[in-house]
Amino acid sequence: MNDTPKFGTAGLSDSYTAKGFDPQKIAAYTASFGLTAFEYQCGRGVRLAHDKAQALGKAAAAQGIALSVHAPYYISMSGLDDEKRLHSVDYLLQSCALVKALGGRRVVFHPGSCGKQSREAALEKALDTMRRAVAACDEAGYGDCILCPETMGKINQLGTVDEVLALCAVDARITPCIDFGHIYARSGGTELTDTASYAALLDKLGDALGDDRAVHFHAHFSRIAYTAGGEKCHLTFADTAYGPPHAPLLQLLKQRKLAPTVICESAGTQAEDAQKLAAAFAAL
Repeated sequence: MNDTPKFGTAGLSDSYTAKGFDPQKIAAYTASFGLTAFEYQCGRGVRLAHDKAQALGKAAAAQGIALSVHAPYYISMSGLDDEKRLHSVDYLLQSCALVKALGGRRVVFHPGSCGKQSREAALEKALDTMRRAVAACDEAGYGDCILCPETMGKINQLGTVDEVLALCAVDARITPCIDFGHIYARSGGTELTDTASYAALLDKLGDALGDDRAVHFHAHFSRIAYTAGGEKCHLTFADTAYGPPHAPLLQLLKQRKLAPTVICESAGTQAEDAQKLAAAFAAL
């Protein structure tokens, strides 16, 4: 595998002005920033036709760009309604089918929320859903896909680092999506502010996973504003009132020879800010 991080974007920046779905232009635009990853957004449903996905996959591969998929936002692995909860498995299967058409492997998803149940009960439901999802993926021929539960930014959501690592323990293929901005916002700006805090997080990943997933994990990065409830909104790198800072993270990735895929989720400037991440890492 690639022994250096991949940097890319969640969807397209506001500076992308081409009209319609043009795989060649999307790939060329992404490559023009020196980026090597792109996360196709399916937050409101998996709607991209597979022939179009294959065309995008071919264009991206020609530019050396790895593709992943963000599954629908309405996935709830921990939902109290069992019928709705188990529909989450169907949404993951749809996302796996799309990522395979794109020529990628990684499917990022939000674990869900706690709702009117305890965190422990929510996690137990999510673990059951996760086991069912793995079995369904294997049965459908998607065993080579990598499901990536994401750390979440709001306090009432399921998705602390420990909860995500518990989901990853269900199967050795499940790889965490560490959203650094979400962790920062969820902590009220007390975590991921310096090298020591980032190092403690990376240590925890290494201890819990103990394998290649701690080296080639998936990640999201952006500055995020927060309230008492956690995440409020995504910002740009020009918005410096909130963190987290990226320099300490990049230094640790370099020192520890870690090679995650880092997807920038800045608000409208994700390509420009991902380029800054890639340039800052290359300068180390």
